[in-house]
Order: sequence, then C-alpha cells, then structure tokens
Amino acid sequence: MASLTPPPSSLESSKPVLTLGDAKRVAAAAEAEALRNEWRVVIAVVDDGGHLLYLQRGHDTQFGSVETAICKAHAAVAFQRPTKVSEDAVLSGRLIHLALPGVIPAEGGVPLLRGAGCQRRALVSGRADRAGRGECSLTHPIGE
Repeated sequence: MASLTPPPSSLESSKPVLTLGDAKRVAAAAEAEALRNEWRVVIAVVDDGGHLLYLQRGHDTQFGSVETAICKAHAAVAFQRPTKVSEDAVLSGRLIHLALPGVIPAEGGVPLLRGAGCQRRALVSGRADRAGRGECSLTHPIGE
C-alpha cells in the first residue's frame, strides 16, 4: 500500500514567512511615522494570504477604522499594489475599480517587500486629518 504522506524533506519550503516579530517591527515603524505626523491610526499587518497577524489601534482612534485598516491590508495583498493605485484610478474616472471584489479605493494599504517579491503587507489607516495626503510609506525591505 502506497503512503499518502510525502517524506518530511518535501514538506519543507523556502518561502519566507512573516513572523510575529516581523509584524511588530513593521507596526513599530508605522507607529513612529504616525507619531511624527500626529496621526491617529489603526495599524494592521497581514500575511501574504491577507490574514491578520497584528493589529494596533491608538486609544484616541475611531473604532470604525479597525475594519477599514484590515480591508486595506487585505486589498494590498490581493492586488499586489498599494490601495492608492485604485484610489487614483477612481479619481481619474476608472470607476470599474469600485466594482472589483475586495478593492478599497483609498490610500493606506501598502505592500512591503522582502527580497525580490511582495511577501508581506501592512498599512496605516484612520488618520484624523487629510492634510499631507501620504500614509506611512513602509516599502523598504524587512526581516532580511
């Protein structure tokens, strides 16, 4: 009778994974940027499948931004680009972005890079002001 379980060596993968430590470092960088800019934010860090690994909400940040932050992070994973790309497309008249499942056409979902590919995603959402438009930009390699 043949075994259905592959040998242990074939189960191993060289795919980089986002650890909780990595997620906390990403969140710390986002928090530092938010503090510098006096933004009230929710920070969501998801893995490459869009699953939440870490969430942080400032005590003075509206709770409505929690789900928004998670959805932006998921959208950045699903479409492998910053959510600002969809925001800009909608603002320029490409309204199809409003009909795409999972698209959040609002700045904030930012892909983070590891090596040559997008391995992790994070975002900052829930700023109290809209001046200075840029969200935290965390596109530098992490966890090398």
